Amino acid sequence: MTERWDAPVFDKRLLLKYDRPGPRYTSYPTAPHFHEGISEEDYEAELRGRPDRPLSLYVHLPFCSSLCYFCACNVIYTKDRSLGEAYVSLLEREVGRIARVLPSAGEVMQLHWGGGTPTTLPAEQLRRLFVILKRTFPMAEGAEIGVELDPREVTGDHLDVLQECGFNRISIGIQDFDPKVQEAVHRIQPEEMTRKVFDGCRERGVESINVDLIYGLPHQTAKSFESTVDRILDMNPDRMAVFNFAYLPRLKPHQRRLPEEALPGPEEKLEILQMVVERFTRAGYLFIGMDHFARPEDELARALKDRTLYRNFQGYTTKAGCDLLGLGVTSIGQVGPLYIQNMRELEPYRDRVEAGRLPVFRGIRCSGDDLLRRAVITRLMCHFVVHKAEVEKAHGIRFDETFEDALRALAPMVEDGLLRLEPDRIEVTAPGRLLVRNIAMAFDAYLGPGEGEPRYSRTI
Repeated sequence: MTERWDAPVFDKRLLLKYDRPGPRYTSYPTAPHFHEGISEEDYEAELRGRPDRPLSLYVHLPFCSSLCYFCACNVIYTKDRSLGEAYVSLLEREVGRIARVLPSAGEVMQLHWGGGTPTTLPAEQLRRLFVILKRTFPMAEGAEIGVELDPREVTGDHLDVLQECGFNRISIGIQDFDPKVQEAVHRIQPEEMTRKVFDGCRERGVESINVDLIYGLPHQTAKSFESTVDRILDMNPDRMAVFNFAYLPRLKPHQRRLPEEALPGPEEKLEILQMVVERFTRAGYLFIGMDHFARPEDELARALKDRTLYRNFQGYTTKAGCDLLGLGVTSIGQVGPLYIQNMRELEPYRDRVEAGRLPVFRGIRCSGDDLLRRAVITRLMCHFVVHKAEVEKAHGIRFDETFEDALRALAPMVEDGLLRLEPDRIEVTAPGRLLVRNIAMAFDAYLGPGEGEPRYSRTI
């Protein structure tokens, strides 16, 4: 029997058969099901009644100086670098408002700055932001402190400030080194520029460097993308994320600027993905799940093996059991059973914060059934196995009775060899690992006929 951390097995016929839109399950229920019935009073009550759990902080820094046509993030495009100072002042006020509500500030186990492009802010504003957070929330010893970098917007001063503040995890956006692809997606980023930032992080003692790649972009082929993979392996990152391009022009109209006729078709995308998985696993990286790879000694790999891996809005993490505070425009948090999303536009966010209010836009309060299904989906996405007795004990159910419909829906996947339904567990097989989103969807009570389109990217 193969181990859960062995490389996935490709079966092109099955991958094409099951390829359909579906959630990535960074939350359950997923963000499209959030609603405006959740208020700042709900958030405040949850914060006040919060037990002494550790914290994870996500800070959204939304500014970018140019538009990447593939982007699906919440971004504000501007050349005005002075906006960063005013935005950090808003974050300071939001942090202060939350701090007045919290009965005690639990230790921060994880801090992540995402965007946008965090380093469009001047280095001194990043330092100021870190000081604001650190004086409000105590940082745990050995806390994971990470930031996303776009090499086009990074200076030596930025790297020096990040080192000074103790950032130990860096994620560098690359996507593809092919100049033709870069031109098509409006992101010109020479390899030399990227290596300079990568090497600068290494020289400053960054513990873990992740690189982000995307497959499914215009003009990509397995052969052309293999050149990028070779150069990535030469750079020797600690982790890699290889995302399936989410082409959603109805939701992201700027994606219509991409030459649709140049997008690789389903079979070409499968060839690219197979090449990536085979090259990275042969080079010694472990397939963590979905689109993530890590060195065997990395804590993500250890968490996969001992079944402590978790997923939140930043993807795979080892920091389960933390409440997540989302700070900044459009960011999402999770406190206990409550998901909360801030205002998505800068002006309403600013107006709420300046009025001394929590800038809540929408959210959802998880029911007991939501929490149960979240537990099952998380185990599938993170561990590739669900031990029924664990779920039964934690939620007071009889697994096979409660999930009779879901188990019935999984029957075709069992026949196709994607998973095994045993009396005591559900176990995803090596051929099923690339389709774990599809398997998890059987337990999603919110998915109805046609629910995936156009809200979600395709599973492959």
